[in-house]
Amino acid sequence: MSLAPRDMLAARLDRLRQAIRETGLDALAVTHLPNIFYLSNFAGSAGMVVVAGPRLYLLADFRYSAAVADLTSAGRTPPGFALVDVPGSYDEALAALLADVLAGRRVGFEAAHVPVKEHAWLTARLGAAGESAPHLVAAEGLVERMRLVKDGHELGLLREGGRLISEVARGVLRQVARPGRREREVAADIDHRMRRAGFERAAFETIVASGPNAALPHARPGDRVLSEGDLVVLDFGGVRGGYCVDLTRTVALGSPSPEAVRIYRAVAAAQDAALGSVRPGITADRVDAAARETLAAAGLGEAFGHSTGHGLGLEVHEDPRVGRLRPEGPPPTVLEAGMVCTIEPGAYVPGFGGVRLEDDVVVTAAGAELLTDVPREAQLL
Repeated sequence: MSLAPRDMLAARLDRLRQAIRETGLDALAVTHLPNIFYLSNFAGSAGMVVVAGPRLYLLADFRYSAAVADLTSAGRTPPGFALVDVPGSYDEALAALLADVLAGRRVGFEAAHVPVKEHAWLTARLGAAGESAPHLVAAEGLVERMRLVKDGHELGLLREGGRLISEVARGVLRQVARPGRREREVAADIDHRMRRAGFERAAFETIVASGPNAALPHARPGDRVLSEGDLVVLDFGGVRGGYCVDLTRTVALGSPSPEAVRIYRAVAAAQDAALGSVRPGITADRVDAAARETLAAAGLGEAFGHSTGHGLGLEVHEDPRVGRLRPEGPPPTVLEAGMVCTIEPGAYVPGFGGVRLEDDVVVTAAGAELLTDVPREAQLL
């Protein structure tokens, strides 16, 4: 994991404190691990954070004592940092802290990340204090909205990740995806190359889908042998410094059929249309529409069922969602400079195969800056 500088943590917390005040809260309890890392540089597999006034309380158990001590000695904890030891239950430790420092105050909790059972227990436990009990208030996406626009530290990591995954992809296209190999063998080779390139882990299970399997957008690699004439979808991602990048290319083994060429060119045109529409001020659903309308004009509208893209950052799928407008859902995100997302239209024909092309971009004042740089020709092998 790559740690954010202390001044960047301070800036993030200043923005969060302002959001807490504007929401009418006195504090926020953070339980989603990516949000905890974003605010504190703490990367444990368990933990909680409470942001209250100038303080950031990190709740962690003995397994992380040395890691927290290292963060502190390196000056990589945020201003106002305080460690709260968790000798047993995290929920008990959180309830005790809230009762001690936030009696009678309004404490937001991450409603999308707190199970109903946990919320019920905390409410009952805090309610035992009567009128002095802290009041738990559901809060939606306070930290996630901050994470939408990447700061300089994050953009540096994402640019480096894009460069590295592009290097891996060029080797995969030249040497790995070839006739006679099983899908799972190709996937294992890709994963090995990602590790060797410096990625900490895969961002998701690598997809290698050949022939008719390429018509399944999220096919899992199996024992099918890649054959001459196949279209092969290669979709893989990696995590470096805690940040995710994601790339898809479709290759033709041997001479592609006229239908394969037609589908490939339509998807490439759809990706170009979506990339060309990316700019500050446009809503994400309009970027999706640019790709979708291009495929519909080619007679492939029904073959494109998923969204055109998704945000990238500490999670491989985060906001902004680059998809169709949902009449009863939240309003689409208005793109801003510093947002990072994928652009990945596809077309899938059952029994025949499919094509998907995916690149990572950062929104800039001038439009879309490609983070990935890999040949996109239909006949690469």
